[in-house]
Amino acid sequence: MSAEQLSGGDRMITHVRVNGLRFSYPGQESVLEGVDLEVLGGEKIGLIGPNGSGKTTLFMLLAGVLTPDAGSVDILGSSVTPGRFNPDLGFVFQNPDDQLFCPTVMEDVEFGLLNRGFSAGESRSMAETYLGRTGMLHLSQRPPHDLSGGEKRMVSIAGVMIMEPAVVILDEPESSLDGRSRRMLIEFLKRTDETMMIASHDLEFLLEVCGRTVMLDGGTISADGPSREIMGDRELMEAHGFEKPHSLVPHADPHHQ
Repeated sequence: MSAEQLSGGDRMITHVRVNGLRFSYPGQESVLEGVDLEVLGGEKIGLIGPNGSGKTTLFMLLAGVLTPDAGSVDILGSSVTPGRFNPDLGFVFQNPDDQLFCPTVMEDVEFGLLNRGFSAGESRSMAETYLGRTGMLHLSQRPPHDLSGGEKRMVSIAGVMIMEPAVVILDEPESSLDGRSRRMLIEFLKRTDETMMIASHDLEFLLEVCGRTVMLDGGTISADGPSREIMGDRELMEAHGFEKPHSLVPHADPHHQ
């Protein structure tokens, strides 16, 4: 289901449902210990938690890269089958170099559609559209390895979103970006209608993009609610190793002290 197909009623459809999800890596303590989560169509959810809290693991379970020890994951009402490609979910990796491998930007963005049987003409037209949406069309003939970190990130996003998945998950998409690239990414994500889950340590980034925040710690969801309420709760944030975001802390004007 593409963003264009998301009408007001469709936004009440549950796009992601996680029930009793448990997972542990061999020889290690449990990473997830019974996670329950529901994401509605069109929501942008920020996922926060200390290092090792299981954010990336949860994403890999949603994508079917890992097999849960117990529990279930449904995308658009269909159970996720580990190891099987799911066109309803797109995954933007933390490191864009793990995602870009073709000789040119255009070929990279076209790749998924061509492999799904779209014609060369259809693939090229849609690639131009999504490169345009991400502001990267002018780089279409450049080798990906010649791009800046921010440009690589936007091309990676174009390559995922061209497949028009119902849900897009992004693992620390702002990491290693300079200020200008970070701002470009924020403005792009704010304009999109896709259902998104974004894991990040950059709380100010999530405050701008995500209306809802889910806190993962100790293998379970510790808090879930409006981003400003969750991050504005100093006691909650400090109990889980965070500082209240600077923008939510009142500051005196130094010129009037």
